[in-house]
Amino acid sequence: MRLTQSLIALGVMLSGGVLSGACGDDAGSGGSGGTGGAACDSVQQTGCAEGQTCEEVENGTTGCFAPVLVKGRVFDFVSDEGIGAARVVARDENGASLSTVAISAADGSYELPVPTKRTVEGAPLSRSFTLRADAADYQSFPSAPRVALPLDLADSSGDPLVLQQANSDLALIALEDTSGLGSVAGQVVAELPGGTLVEAGGRTGVADSDGQFVVFNVPSGSVEVSGYQQGLNFDPVTVDVSAGAETGGVTLQANDKPAVSVSGNVQIVNAMGGSATSVILVLEDTFVESLARGEAPPGLRAANVTGAFSIEGVPDGKYVVLAAFENDGLVRDPDTSIGGTELVRLEVAGQDIALAESFKVTGALAVESPGANDIETVSEPLTLSWEDDSSEDEYQVQVFDAFGSLVWETSGNFDQGGNKPASVAYDGPALESGNLYQFRATSIKDGVPISSTEDLKGVFLVQ
Repeated sequence: MRLTQSLIALGVMLSGGVLSGACGDDAGSGGSGGTGGAACDSVQQTGCAEGQTCEEVENGTTGCFAPVLVKGRVFDFVSDEGIGAARVVARDENGASLSTVAISAADGSYELPVPTKRTVEGAPLSRSFTLRADAADYQSFPSAPRVALPLDLADSSGDPLVLQQANSDLALIALEDTSGLGSVAGQVVAELPGGTLVEAGGRTGVADSDGQFVVFNVPSGSVEVSGYQQGLNFDPVTVDVSAGAETGGVTLQANDKPAVSVSGNVQIVNAMGGSATSVILVLEDTFVESLARGEAPPGLRAANVTGAFSIEGVPDGKYVVLAAFENDGLVRDPDTSIGGTELVRLEVAGQDIALAESFKVTGALAVESPGANDIETVSEPLTLSWEDDSSEDEYQVQVFDAFGSLVWETSGNFDQGGNKPASVAYDGPALESGNLYQFRATSIKDGVPISSTEDLKGVFLVQ
């Protein structure tokens, strides 16, 4: 259960902002280590004694408090052994960092102070967030189809306040081949650098609230390092990466080039399961073609899209535009014989972009088993099942591993008759115990794909 909870669910919007001001006698007096009577700045983090943090108070002032500590463990997905020197950061729903980075100890344990708005008595108000973890020789968490369960600082307890739950334990999947990989480290220089997504050689890292970053598992050789933050452009830097070594001292400086907008339209057709969707921009260098997924810089997302959409503040770069990627009962129409269904790639270079053709989105085939809602633990023999598409002639079924590699595929008429879901017995190579997999079913009529299961469902753990 702990493992499953560490790997699934969605981030949600954080409440409260960050203000600065004078600490009144009631601001932070009373519990949670609060102090009053002195000026403190919650942006610059000045005015508080060592070991305390300046935080916003619900009455509009600020106060000095002992920080809320998020505690957990970073561990190997298969062996359960702790992972040392992993970087853990708290993020809001748009991927912006809320905290500095915690570095895990040799046993994988970490303590991460996360700021939060307080009551006048010093208790944390509700504030939801998710965690990201990165480590050398491991896939970053979260990486689709795994997503992170939210935590809420209002659930902290004790003195000092601590938040430690199943979702603060983070399982990482070891990379299959780590030869020829190094890392890149440095500083993002901007007014508010936290949350900047740093990309190098198709790998990414996230800058903490102080702008510090490390990108692990970068292929050796000459690599361009780029920063992405909504509303900002950064000057890219080219560095030489050596296998097994860290290339440090890299500075990504924000410049005055304008960030622009990307707009377009979505057409939702034959959709019984959903009426609105989302559109995201993912970095082309992180895009996995077989699974049609990649990593989106924070904020480059349009939500509740029913027709026209616009994503503002898009930095220069090369992107793939994905519609209906998230779990909403909808999928991008897979019928490539009609317009509006091909993947859209674009390069942003200082000019607004209006996409000429609408995205066509259709109803998804509901996953029955495994992985209808959460990551499901299974064993072989394994049967894959999904909602029957009454208009299909046949189905294509594919199974992928956690890295997007195709493990097995088959096609045929898997209709079981009546109102029963379609299903097929897995008949591919032995699946490795302790590993994550995902299946995808696509319905086909007259040789043309017409619908499929959703991008982030059908995920299962083999044991």
